[in-house]
Amino acid sequence: MMNPPQQDDIIMTSASQGMAPPQDTRFRVLGAISFTHFLNDMLQSLILAIYPVLKGGFHLSFSQIGLMTLVYQCTASLLQPLVGMYTDKRPLPYSLVFGMGSTLCGLLLLSVAPSYPILLAAAALVGTGSSIFHPESSRVARMASGGRHGLAQSLFQVGGNAGSATGPLLAALVVFPYGQPSLAWFSLAALLGMLVLWRIGIWYSHQHRTAKAHKAVVPTGLSPQRTAFTLGVLVLLVFSKYFYLTSITSYFTFYLMQHFGLGVQAAQLHLFIFLFAVAAGTVLGGPIGDAIGRKRVIWFSILGVAPFTLALPHVDLFWTSVLSFIIGFILASAFSAILVYAQELVPGKVGMVSGLFFGFAFGIGGIGAAVLGKVADHYGIETVYQLCAFLPLLGVITVLLPDLHRKKA
Repeated sequence: MMNPPQQDDIIMTSASQGMAPPQDTRFRVLGAISFTHFLNDMLQSLILAIYPVLKGGFHLSFSQIGLMTLVYQCTASLLQPLVGMYTDKRPLPYSLVFGMGSTLCGLLLLSVAPSYPILLAAAALVGTGSSIFHPESSRVARMASGGRHGLAQSLFQVGGNAGSATGPLLAALVVFPYGQPSLAWFSLAALLGMLVLWRIGIWYSHQHRTAKAHKAVVPTGLSPQRTAFTLGVLVLLVFSKYFYLTSITSYFTFYLMQHFGLGVQAAQLHLFIFLFAVAAGTVLGGPIGDAIGRKRVIWFSILGVAPFTLALPHVDLFWTSVLSFIIGFILASAFSAILVYAQELVPGKVGMVSGLFFGFAFGIGGIGAAVLGKVADHYGIETVYQLCAFLPLLGVITVLLPDLHRKKA
């Protein structure tokens, strides 16, 4: 089990000595940034996980739930490319601490929010924290990769996905029994994250100074027009993945409660099964992409999940659990492969590319939640999953991606 204070000491020692073995430093930093990704996404997933509490306490409609998700996801998305573009030119190692601090403030406000507008403000603060955290933390993962970019991105992503899976479980164990004010206790996790990120900032500063003179950009050989077209294809693939994912993260508990008559806590445990599968599947995408190519991983992880999404709305509770696990496991490997492919497609712009794709993923999730909330209000929650089942078929456009034959750094 990870001991965060000890991890801090390791990073501090590595940064101050500067001569630590590269392999040790690399995996220690990857472990630390993955741990803070775990904390960040665990805290942020609490917003989605406590929707049943907020819906009952504030008498919210599905449309209002969707609007809250839209506010959170849009603040988490719109700033990310801007943060990435700025830090590509002027790295800000300690901005990660500020991002976690914004999440902390949002959680505290959420725990005492007396009205719906204050809930929206709290969601915006948490989203702002995410918009700062993801581009820079993704850069740290790439800096610490030692050339194994897929592996590094998977390790980084698995922390976030594990955090997203843990959030609903903690909501079921803590927030549902003790109510909205119990969210304040999770601010301690945000404080721990700020401490670890401060230590990572020390390493980041040292690494940036020593690596500045050795910065190199390897061109892909593609024309600007072909590069732009390929980015567009990647964006559509991210759309298909995250529009489907938001149907699960935002409304799966309501689907289970209405369609199968489950209680809130039982429905949350089923959501945890799906999110645990996402966390487990994330580990595979990056290393397999390093070995056989990102394009093959993207093919399988999006188009390959279509038979299971098409079957999901038509099976009983047992098979719903089984299929949701399979869907989460397979679909999870896509994003690491897509992100590293995009970083290789536009070399030298790690922050901008990371911010663009993380931001788009958050943004499409917010828009999807709002749209699907309207669908659920007007046509029923079952219709949401009958429609979203077809989204993974968009994976067929993977055929349009060029093969990037690049040597490992």
